[in-house]
Amino acid sequence: MGKSKIGIIIGREYAIRVKKKSFIFTTILTPLLFAALMVVPSLIAMYSGAEQGQKIRIVDESGIVMPYLESDEEIIYEEAAPGETLNSMKERFNELDVFAVVGISPLDSNKNVSVTAYSEKQINMEIQSSIRKSVKKAVEDNKLKDYDIPNLDQVLEDIKSDVKMNTYTIDEETGEEKASMVEIYMGIGYIASFLIYMFIFMFGNMVMRSIIEEKTTRIVEVIVSSVKPFQLMMGKILGVAAVGLTQFLIWIVLTVAIVTGVTAAIGSDKVTESVMEQAGGQQQIAQVAEITGIDQEQMKEVMASQGVPALPDAQSVAEEEDGFAGVMQALKNINYVQIVACFLIYFLLGYLLYSGMFAAVGSAVDNEADTQQLLLPITMPLIIGLFIMLHTFQYPDSSLSFWASIIPFTSPMVMMARIAYGVPMWELALSIGLLIVTFLLLTYISGKIYRIGILMYGKKAGWKDLYKWLKYKN
Repeated sequence: MGKSKIGIIIGREYAIRVKKKSFIFTTILTPLLFAALMVVPSLIAMYSGAEQGQKIRIVDESGIVMPYLESDEEIIYEEAAPGETLNSMKERFNELDVFAVVGISPLDSNKNVSVTAYSEKQINMEIQSSIRKSVKKAVEDNKLKDYDIPNLDQVLEDIKSDVKMNTYTIDEETGEEKASMVEIYMGIGYIASFLIYMFIFMFGNMVMRSIIEEKTTRIVEVIVSSVKPFQLMMGKILGVAAVGLTQFLIWIVLTVAIVTGVTAAIGSDKVTESVMEQAGGQQQIAQVAEITGIDQEQMKEVMASQGVPALPDAQSVAEEEDGFAGVMQALKNINYVQIVACFLIYFLLGYLLYSGMFAAVGSAVDNEADTQQLLLPITMPLIIGLFIMLHTFQYPDSSLSFWASIIPFTSPMVMMARIAYGVPMWELALSIGLLIVTFLLLTYISGKIYRIGILMYGKKAGWKDLYKWLKYKN
């Protein structure tokens, strides 16, 4: 009979919440926000850009910088007419039809220059960076000339190095090596840990507010006449848990559907196609050069003089493809089944652990404003777990990370930060086992507080009151 009563309460709590407008609103809005976080940065990168054809007039008193300022579709650099100065251009600014005027000072005793710019609107970071890089390159090249090093350009090109580090993990059973990438593991761990932290807070508060609401309206007096207080508490906790799982699964399905749909609409393979086209273009140049006998570098110069965009060399294309392949290989080697299973286990057990305490707090007060004092000891372990989670990304096997992933009050967040790096099964079993035992113990303690507090009115309960309620005999 007890089980059926708890089932009725679970069904009631579930039905009440899924029919609320707030549930429907957040269930639809949240996937849109998640999808926006994934898609919008890509859209911004694809379609953002400065205003086209912004003219910048340059007075180069150093005599070395102007050749380094290369115009493009967005920024057009034009040299000032003979005799023009920065002050004269500033005075005639409105007549020049330019975005900005820039003055480059003569070389000082150390062969350095300073740059001064005037404009009606604030010069954006992109333009500032372009000018700064060009001036820096011009000054550095000018200084290097004084060293009179033969073939300096070739020497500088030869000493450039790009060190690639390939990381692999070795399977303990098979000895097979698998490509890995720590950035991916950090991303997975952060998202999983933060979602657990957020859901425990959100759904725990939902349980607490529900109890306060029913206690304030005296509905609880009618309910406890038919069921035991412990059954009522467990029914509420499990009912809200069912709502949370339902909402979470809907979020996953809708987010994946929205991201897939938007990606298909804007063409997710545009970048890949562009890279492949450019790689193909390099092959065509090589083939034409071989047939005609024209050097490839000369052909590139001719193309540049005709306004044909420069194509990346075969090495850069190969590096891009190699990097992309490495990411895809690392993604394939992740044990998604283990990560999803652990996420659901730690989310459910973490929620059940904390929701009992949230329920006890809700039963001990008459309004939400009185919960702050009692909630602090409950929420502190959650916040501490969040900070340790950030430490765990750098040191997943440190003593702090290990013990925080074993202690039940912080393990839901910290273990999810470690799980992507690989955790021995005995550590997982110990962590989950302790979480279950602690959940059962705290449920018993919270039930004793709930049994007394649910019918207490007109008094603001403190920690001494909760301790007295724990000592009451059934």
